[in-house]
Amino acid sequence: MPKITPAGLPGTGKDERRVVDVKPLTHPDGPDPASSLHALSGRTDRRQRMTSNKLQLSASILLIFSISSHSNGPRSGQSSVPDFRPPLDIPLVLSGNFMEPRNNHFHSGLDIKTQGREGLAVRAVADGWVSRIKVSPWGYGKALYVDHGNGYTSVYGHLSQFEGDIASYTLDAQYKARSFDLDQYPDRGRLPVKRGELIALSGNSGGSGGPHLHFELRRNSDQAALDPESLGMQVPDHKAPTIRGVRIYPLNDSTRTAPYPGRAVGFATQGGDGRYGLRPGNTPEAYGPIGFALHTQDFYDGSSNECGVRRIRVWVDSVPLFSSHLDHVDWDRQRQCNAHMDYALFRENDMEYHRCYRLPGNDLKLYGDEPAQGRFTPVPGRTHRVRFEVSDPSGNTSTLTFDLKGATRAEAAAWSGPETPASSIPWDRSFTVEQPGFRFSLPERAVYEVVPLRYAKRPAGRGMLAPVHVLLDELTPLNRNCEVSVAVDSVPPGAADKLVLVRLDRKGGVSAEGGKYANGRVTASVRSFGGFSVKADTTAPTVLPVDLVYRMAGRSGFSVKVTDDLSGVDHWKAELDGQWILLDYDPKRALLTHTFDTHTDTPGEHEFLLEVFDERGNRSVFARKFVR
Repeated sequence: MPKITPAGLPGTGKDERRVVDVKPLTHPDGPDPASSLHALSGRTDRRQRMTSNKLQLSASILLIFSISSHSNGPRSGQSSVPDFRPPLDIPLVLSGNFMEPRNNHFHSGLDIKTQGREGLAVRAVADGWVSRIKVSPWGYGKALYVDHGNGYTSVYGHLSQFEGDIASYTLDAQYKARSFDLDQYPDRGRLPVKRGELIALSGNSGGSGGPHLHFELRRNSDQAALDPESLGMQVPDHKAPTIRGVRIYPLNDSTRTAPYPGRAVGFATQGGDGRYGLRPGNTPEAYGPIGFALHTQDFYDGSSNECGVRRIRVWVDSVPLFSSHLDHVDWDRQRQCNAHMDYALFRENDMEYHRCYRLPGNDLKLYGDEPAQGRFTPVPGRTHRVRFEVSDPSGNTSTLTFDLKGATRAEAAAWSGPETPASSIPWDRSFTVEQPGFRFSLPERAVYEVVPLRYAKRPAGRGMLAPVHVLLDELTPLNRNCEVSVAVDSVPPGAADKLVLVRLDRKGGVSAEGGKYANGRVTASVRSFGGFSVKADTTAPTVLPVDLVYRMAGRSGFSVKVTDDLSGVDHWKAELDGQWILLDYDPKRALLTHTFDTHTDTPGEHEFLLEVFDERGNRSVFARKFVR
């Protein structure tokens, strides 16, 4: 989904919007919460299926924070016992938890259900002052940061509106900047708040998949996002994690593993109540060095939402092989969540297979110091005992135990091995794929491991000005931006500045990647493999009124629907009687909305003028008179 920014302000490009490993800002507040950590994508994050709120707890849960000897505890100069209250007045039920795997990142807070509704009171969890106000169509949408003066900052995301002095301050700042998008750092004490004070209403703004409150706690000293549960947040959870399956991966060209049963993608488990084994007759066999991955999830009391586990440990023959502790967000390496998970199965099959070995390009600081680091070579002819232990944030633990047979060379000869391609993409150095009319340049560490190179050229589809060059697909993750260049044989007259690189996914979906035309080629920065071609975008955005009628007396505001067929809505300019006015952009619903405010709520006849531009500069104009 393309970004939209107010006219006259520099907008961020499409690729910049999708960068996940955002660097901290100059202000010591850490990464931009409106970055693509929560950005809209083709795959709606199942962790945010907020409409299923039927199961609610019967008693209110107090958020009583106590600091223990945990590594994320307070540092020198911090209060040892911060006292936080719940951010909502309803029972605490989660739809997502801390460090839960998401698309291109680990989740940095708790997603608290709001009973499928917007407009619930959001309250400051302790005394403090508003240290940041962030408004964006993306990421956390409308978000507040409150510094509590005790070494911690609380973050509230996906809000529908701010309240009191915060709302007035924000509105004035938006009109002063002539911008819906806003990133303000009020002076300390400028906007003080008291514990329990109403600061906002819950909503569904930004990259949210449904109404909920995203809540974080950050440590001011280093801006680390901390697990509220590890700091004492009382979230009822008496259920041990669920273990659904285990996979075995060959770690070199000579390794062979026995095929999975039937059409399964792993060895399925059986059991429950914290004790699991493999199904009868399923004894994994392997020859050569291997690594494991475990499909595991956690569930809280009173909720059917799948959440993440906290810790995984692996032993083989009682010898520690590997451990991971998902206890902190590493902002600079967030996208490497794709290396921790089996990315293809996560995207395609909705499976959470945590790798219990490290890919070469995985630099996450989440793993133990076991010498093997998850690599194991079975002894031919010997049966090994493998044991997994999985814990959730509340300490509930599940185990999976099974036998692994070390196959002989003769036994393994009948099994297929890893793909041996004619060429591969290295993970540790830059690499360029060059074909007639196509170039794809990867920087060093753009992929997480050596990737077999697959390229194909297909005829141009409808409206395309170049053949479709297919390099792998979107199920192979990219860690860094790459440059793509596609040659164009013939440019329609006057359309050179309208050309846009497009990417096709495996199912035929087309998305615009932007780019510039020069020397017969369109070049753009991308962060996904797929099929690439070029189209010309000469069609202006479509603008349609939703509820803007002539007689607007008694109405609180109005909305206009804005859509674009290719490059996407980029920015707009709205005026009322010749003066700039604020429009709130919701890309999920493709709506620009104005709520009458102190600048516009005046009687009489008014003229509304709206100009909307797409990313290629095509412009639409909409005008309408109304009377208040």
